[in-house]
Amino acid sequence: MSRSFVSRSVACRSVASQSVGIAFALVVAGSLAMNPAAKGQEPIRVSVNEVIVPVTVTDEKGRFVSNLEKSDFHLYDEGKEQNIGFFSHAQSQPIVIGFLLDQSNGMKIHWAKYQEAATELILNLLPGDKRYSGYLITYGNEPELVVDTNSDSEKMVQKLSKMKPGGGSALFDAIYMACTSRKTVQGEPYEPRRVIVIIGDGHDNTSKKSLKEVIEVAQRNLVTIYAMSTVSFGAHTESEDDLIQLTEQTGGKVETPLNNIYKDISGYLSTPSDAGNYAISVGTGGYTAEISSAIFRSIANLSGEITTQYVMRYTPDVGEKRADRQFRRIKISVNNLPNVTLRYRAGYYPFAVPQ
Repeated sequence: MSRSFVSRSVACRSVASQSVGIAFALVVAGSLAMNPAAKGQEPIRVSVNEVIVPVTVTDEKGRFVSNLEKSDFHLYDEGKEQNIGFFSHAQSQPIVIGFLLDQSNGMKIHWAKYQEAATELILNLLPGDKRYSGYLITYGNEPELVVDTNSDSEKMVQKLSKMKPGGGSALFDAIYMACTSRKTVQGEPYEPRRVIVIIGDGHDNTSKKSLKEVIEVAQRNLVTIYAMSTVSFGAHTESEDDLIQLTEQTGGKVETPLNNIYKDISGYLSTPSDAGNYAISVGTGGYTAEISSAIFRSIANLSGEITTQYVMRYTPDVGEKRADRQFRRIKISVNNLPNVTLRYRAGYYPFAVPQ
C-alpha cells in the first residue's frame, strides 16, 4: 500500500510547532455511506448539499483561541473562494462520538492506565446530556460493537471495567464498522457532528479493509478521527504513521502521552536498570505518576479539541471544469493570525461511491 498522502499544513510565519486544527465534515447531495448498517439498524446516509466545517484554533502555547469571527476565515474549494453561509461558535455543540478501544496483546503493559483513561474520556465527553451520544467498539482479532449509540455513559463504563486485552488487532475494520454499522442520531452529521476517538497504537494485522479504504469511508461519512497513541517512549513504528494519516486526512490529531513523559526533564536521560534506561526508574511511584499525568493531559487535550470548535457551512460553488471531480481539494487561510498552523483534511467526495 502506498503511504504517500497530501499534507495540508500551511504555516503562517513558519511556526510548525503551533496548531490550528480544522476538521472538515463534508455533506453532499446524493452521497451515501459505503455500506449499509447492521441488520435492523438505519443505514448511515448523507443526502444534503452543504459542506460542514468544524474548526479548532489554538495559539503557539496550545491554548484555544475563541475570539475569531467569520471574516477571519477564507475557504477555497478547488482554488475558488467560497461564501461561508453559516458560522457559529456556540458552546456545547451536539456530538456523536465513537470510542474505538484496542484490545490486542500490545495493550497489556499499561492496560489499567488506559482503561482508566478511556473511562475518564467517556465520562468527560458524555455528561448525560441528550445532546451528546456515543458508542463503544473494541477491536482484537475482529471488531465488536459493544455498546451501540446512546447517551448513557455508564453502560460503556460498566462494559469497559470487565475487559481484558489479548489477541490481534483489526483497527481498520473497527473504523469501517464505526462509519457504517451503528445506530444513528437524528440530525447527523450537522447536529450532532461525527467524531471517532481511537485508543491504541495504530497497529493492524487482521483487518479485511485497508488503510486507504477506511480513510475514504471516514471522509465520505463525515467523520473526524482523533487518536491517543499507546506507543511507548522512544518507540516509533509504521503503525504510528497510520494513526497520523487517519487523523490528518480527516481533520483530527494524534495525542502521544507516553512519548511526552520526559518533556519537562532536561539533559541526558540516563538511569540504567534491568527494565531499561529511563530518567525515572520503572516501577517507582514517580514513573507511575508521570505516565498517569501524561495520559490525563492527553485526555484534556482531546476533550478540548473536540468540544471547543467553530462551525461553518457552505454550499460549493465551483467552476464547470471542476464540478465533475470525484475528489475536491480544499484550502483554508486566516487573516492577521501570526505564528499559527492550519490543519485540515485534503478535501472531500461530492458524489456517491462509484459502482
